Amino acid sequence: MAEVVLIYGASGSGKSRSLKNFKSDEIFLINTIDKRLPFKGNFKYVGKSDNVDTIIGALQKMPTKVAVIDDAGYLMTNKFMKGHANIAKGASTFDLYNDIADSFWKLIQAAKALPEDVIVYIMMHEETNDYGDTKLRTIGKLLNDKVCIEGMCTIVLRCMSEDGRHFFRTATDGRDITKTPEEMFSEAEIDNDLKAVDTTIREFYQMTKGK
Repeated sequence: MAEVVLIYGASGSGKSRSLKNFKSDEIFLINTIDKRLPFKGNFKYVGKSDNVDTIIGALQKMPTKVAVIDDAGYLMTNKFMKGHANIAKGASTFDLYNDIADSFWKLIQAAKALPEDVIVYIMMHEETNDYGDTKLRTIGKLLNDKVCIEGMCTIVLRCMSEDGRHFFRTATDGRDITKTPEEMFSEAEIDNDLKAVDTTIREFYQMTKGK
């Protein structure tokens, strides 16, 4: 079973930036909205799609042991925007929400079914309610109420930016969904470096290294 890791944060918090220390051939980057990287350089293996079935097929054939889906939230947003105006007569918006939830659940299950030395990072935006509670930004309530995306993952890192400094939080502040295994990270805040995070996860779980 592969490891699926959630990376979430506000726009501009450094989610994509955290990829900059990977070598060009170390990751398979899936770009859901065809946006440019926020740093110089490119990756050798890149897929551009917002279709879940296409992404699953690409993951199953990828030549690396690390995959990054950035930004996975647009898999839901794009599906909703393309579908809500074309709902067939007699159907309901609820059917569309069901389809969106089913597709995202299917993606996570397919990612987990990859070889055990693979890590799939799923990057998403966050949203904070009026009470100060922060969670993943999704479409509809089904994923939140019935599926609970973060509940399907052991590692959920929050990407943050304060005073020009980008970093990951490894433990919840009591108002968000951040979580990591005990003793995986020694600090509540670590550098915004997904390559270093990847190394730590592989060492912690004694996963096979290399391509």
